[in-house]
Amino acid sequence: MDPTIEGEEGGIEIRDPIERRRVSLGTDRAVRPADVDPAGLRVPVGAAALVTVRELVLSRLVDLLVRDADGEVVVDANSAPVRTLPEAEYVVEVTAPIKVYLTAESALELVAGPDGVRIGFPEATDVVVGARSYHDRPSGTITTTTDPDDLRAAVSALSSALKTTGPERSYPTLRGHPPLIELGESLSIPDGIARPETGVRLELPPTLEALFTAAPLAYYLGADVVDGEQPRLVTDAGVEFDLTAEGGLESTVRRVLERTFFLDCLLRGEGYAGVDLHERAAVESVVGPEFERLYDEPLAERLPAYLDVEHGEVAERLPRWRLVACFPPDPAGVETLPFVLDELAAVRVRTPERVPASGLRGRVVSEYLADGGSRPFVRRSSAVDAPAEPVVALPESDAVEQVWFGPGTPWNASKGVPASYRNALGREPDGGPIDITVVVNGAGMDEESRAAADVYRDWEWLPSSVSIETGLSTVELRRTLEAGTDYLHYVGHVDPGGFRCPDGTLDAGSIDDVGVDAFLLNGCRSYEQGVALVERGALGGVVTLSDVINDGAVDVGRAMAGLLNRGFPLRAALSLARVGHVLGGYYLVVGDGTVDVAQSENGAPMACEVEPLGDGTVELTAHTFLPSEGGMGTAAYPLVPSNDRHSLAPGSSGPFRLDAEEAVRFFERFTSPAVIDGELVVEGVPDRLDAQGP
Repeated sequence: MDPTIEGEEGGIEIRDPIERRRVSLGTDRAVRPADVDPAGLRVPVGAAALVTVRELVLSRLVDLLVRDADGEVVVDANSAPVRTLPEAEYVVEVTAPIKVYLTAESALELVAGPDGVRIGFPEATDVVVGARSYHDRPSGTITTTTDPDDLRAAVSALSSALKTTGPERSYPTLRGHPPLIELGESLSIPDGIARPETGVRLELPPTLEALFTAAPLAYYLGADVVDGEQPRLVTDAGVEFDLTAEGGLESTVRRVLERTFFLDCLLRGEGYAGVDLHERAAVESVVGPEFERLYDEPLAERLPAYLDVEHGEVAERLPRWRLVACFPPDPAGVETLPFVLDELAAVRVRTPERVPASGLRGRVVSEYLADGGSRPFVRRSSAVDAPAEPVVALPESDAVEQVWFGPGTPWNASKGVPASYRNALGREPDGGPIDITVVVNGAGMDEESRAAADVYRDWEWLPSSVSIETGLSTVELRRTLEAGTDYLHYVGHVDPGGFRCPDGTLDAGSIDDVGVDAFLLNGCRSYEQGVALVERGALGGVVTLSDVINDGAVDVGRAMAGLLNRGFPLRAALSLARVGHVLGGYYLVVGDGTVDVAQSENGAPMACEVEPLGDGTVELTAHTFLPSEGGMGTAAYPLVPSNDRHSLAPGSSGPFRLDAEEAVRFFERFTSPAVIDGELVVEGVPDRLDAQGP
């Protein structure tokens, strides 16, 4: 379903009913958008409409570029807030929760300020408004057996989703969701699912470990995966590259993927609608003056130049990888590969070590008290102190999230539930307000529910409905979970066997169809019930591994509410909520960690590190995260004073030096969370900076 463009009182409302996103454009007059053929635009859009206006206004400052008819950037509103342009054909590109293009042939005036952006024309002018959803779906389903030859053929075909093999494939919207894979009795690849001809192949030993590990690289390169004694990357141009040369197969594959992807991101700036990235200037001496000439070369010809770049020379400039997916050596994992490749995840194959699960409750209490906590009121489970399934320990990861798709409860990772991805495919579009339900099913826990509800209700710019339910019976809670809500914030007691209600226990596994999309189960030992919610229909949520101290749970719950309110997806929100919090490690994501509740006001969600320097100034480092609809390759523009370049997300920009008053004004304008003195501050950052003084 494509976006809709409709006239509303005071302007234009653009809605994406699948992703639940909206963008508003103010106008100087009432308008009735007239549909036009999207195929007639220079840019790819799903819907387009014609309006006649003298002025268009975006009430929030967003990433905005003005391009000429050749696609060249003539104005970057972030670095040139006021510009007047002579009459010509222009395309105004707005990066927002929905991609918006405004095409007009006229002179125009652009004024960008703290309160938004105004685009003015000298007289009433025809403007074509185009909109594109970031949503993407698989193009079909491949069936394969567990035979190594069939598995290689199936994985090779996943790159059929690439919409280009040029450097622009580094844009998430030009990769496409790989087709689904199902295990069956024979290999069947439908007509229309075909790997692009790239002249690249990966030679791999016939093991699941080699195939799964190399799958992201095969997908991104459009490579044909074939049998081979030693892992090698081979091209028709004569390249033969050892895929164990940089620390073994797993390390080398990831480095080649990161390097190739990163250099594509830099090179795409030479093409139509390209944007120069901060990272390009930073590694200019590494790639050399001839680098831009590679843009027009076919993939097999670009690869040798990419492989010649030493990884260490670009490692510090790489974006932070969004996801590392860990699988056991089980062929069933091939059915989940398309979903993690859609995120361009790095893949590991592991048989992880089991660790003792006993004593988690005691560790929670002792660590909390050692950190200065008091009033150890525990949201206690009545169950014995051990998860129902073994706890498995995974190695550390430098990605935003590491997810485990095998049996056992992961420590140091999220719990992958393959059903979450298929649940998302089956969701029906809903253009209504965001529904949030706060359930309090425990005595003495009102503080968190009140604080969370206040945060959720503070969405003046986004339609939402917040309800608070207390003391629900098993029947009432079942109805709440079945009826559906966009987000459930549950506060109360949970056992592995179910949610504790005044009249008994409700097991989520007994519900046929869960209607909740995302959730936070902020009670003791909620892991098993969270997994059950996802297996019965939910998309993803945050749960606990052990009993949790009430004070600590209130802190985490309040932080999660504030971060979700600012457009952070579950995995990014939890990674921040853990900062400086001793109980953070006892929370984890189950299901799809990209799920969010609200759209970010200004594109990519951003958190800042602020270090007062003691001379009336502060040093600010901006950390950008990917929104739910964004993928690896997204370029973000941190709206920090003195920043003048786009950068890849997830990533860091800065440090920027601001005077104290300027920093306060910045946080008043953008309400970004901040880490100050090692503590996460979500609400009231300006007050905190004011209190610290110059």
